[in-house]
Amino acid sequence: MDTKDDGISRSVVEASPAHYIMKIQSFSLLTNNSIERYESGKFEAGGHKWKLVLYPSGNKSKNVKDYISLYLALDESSSLHPGWEIYVNFRLFLFDHNNDNYLVVQDAAKKERRFHRMKIEWGFDQFIPLKDFNLGSKGYLVDDTCAFGAEVFVCRERNTGKGESLNMIKDAHPYKHAWEIKDFSKLDSECCDSKPFNAGNYKWKIKLYPKGKGTELGRYLAMYLALANPTSISPGSKIYVQTTLLIHDQKQGRHQIGKANYWFSASSHEHGFSRFLLLSSFNSQYWGYLVKDTCLVDVEVTVLGVVDALS
Repeated sequence: MDTKDDGISRSVVEASPAHYIMKIQSFSLLTNNSIERYESGKFEAGGHKWKLVLYPSGNKSKNVKDYISLYLALDESSSLHPGWEIYVNFRLFLFDHNNDNYLVVQDAAKKERRFHRMKIEWGFDQFIPLKDFNLGSKGYLVDDTCAFGAEVFVCRERNTGKGESLNMIKDAHPYKHAWEIKDFSKLDSECCDSKPFNAGNYKWKIKLYPKGKGTELGRYLAMYLALANPTSISPGSKIYVQTTLLIHDQKQGRHQIGKANYWFSASSHEHGFSRFLLLSSFNSQYWGYLVKDTCLVDVEVTVLGVVDALS
């Protein structure tokens, strides 16, 4: 037997698969117990770890019916380096109990398949028709027992270079932090930092410049949100944040608010407002921004997305 149909080659060999055999007893109970997908244990071939993925009644996500679907998958926890691709020739097997040999299914042109982080699974949606598989004279399912197998031959590997993965966070939650600054008039440093606080799995701090910053020195109070440990952020990683900075008006409740979205990274770890509040207004007795030499500051941080480097 050696047939080619729709780019798929089916042949018969006597030798057992070189790399893995998956024997299944009481096969019918897979479907009876609503197991639509079964993954084998891991096995090693060509320096990488693999597994077989079986759909006993067909891969419904691809609208496959009346067939068994069988795939070879690169184990996601394998040692494959980010940015690498593996080119593979593989053959999938089904044992024939009656003739003590194997049905072998493979690409008709023996085309190499490219496995990488974005595509970890290749195989056959229509591995074998269920009517043939269940037919006793075929010998594939005997006493409700069958065996599948795999041979995997890594042809070559290559590095595709650098990349990134952007993860936008669904239902992101805001984190709030309050900071009470006493004896404000005694601050003698150019910048005053709050204690670090956690928000969205990162450590942050508020940076306040009591006499202003840069070209606005002496005119505006400046306030920023900053990563507390920017060196802990790996190169190529970024954090997309919505931040709201607020100074309380302790008399009239007319708080000064600054709200904006920023990308934070190891090289760009401080963002905010150089013209947050006129110093004349801040120091005015009419407003309540500074009461009994105390200033009340709030920040709200919402991590909306994270970019991680792939290599």
